[in-house]
Amino acid sequence: MAGEGERGRPDTGPEIVGQDGVGVPDPLQRLWTPHRLAYVQGENKAEGDEPTGCPFCRLVSLEDAEALILARGRTVYAVLNLYPYNPGHLMVVPYRHVADYTDLATEETLELAEFTQRAMRVVRSVSGAHGFNIGMNQGVIAGAGIAAHLHQHVVPRWGGDANFMPVVGHTKVLPQLLGDTRQLLADAW
Repeated sequence: MAGEGERGRPDTGPEIVGQDGVGVPDPLQRLWTPHRLAYVQGENKAEGDEPTGCPFCRLVSLEDAEALILARGRTVYAVLNLYPYNPGHLMVVPYRHVADYTDLATEETLELAEFTQRAMRVVRSVSGAHGFNIGMNQGVIAGAGIAAHLHQHVVPRWGGDANFMPVVGHTKVLPQLLGDTRQLLADAW
C-alpha cells in the first residue's frame, strides 16, 4: 500500500512527466494530426440546403490535383477523402448539391453506381485491395460528416489492415501521402 508523499497526497511511486512537463501520462502513444481539428470543429461542413460553403461544391472549381479529384464524369466526380480510414479511401460525389439519395435523378444514380464500380476496379488494380466497405451516411444522425451534400464512400480493405496499431496503439497508419495516392489512382482511372 502506498504511503503519503509530499503535501499529504498519496504516494503513487515515481512521477512520470508528460510531454509538456506536467502530469502523469496515460500509456497511449500519440500520433499528432492537427489537420483533423478543422474537421472535428465542423469547418468545411455544409449546413442546410444551400451550396454556399459546401466543400464538395467548392472542390469542383479547383484543379484536380489540388482538390484530390481523381476523375470527373457528367454528373458525378471521384475524390480522395481528406480524412481517410485507409489508403485509397475515396468518395463518389454528385456535382449537384443534394442531400438525400432518393433525390438523385436517374442519370446521377446510374453514374454514381458506374463510378463506384470503376473506383473498385482502379483501387484493386493499383493496390490489390482484398475487399471494400461501400456506403453513404444519410443525415447527421446516421453519421454523415457533410450531410447536406450526398457522397458515397469507397474504402479499400486488406487482410490485417486493422492490426495492432489501431486496436492496441490507438493509431492509424497510412503508408502513402494523399497527393501520391491521388496521382496513382488518377493515372489508373
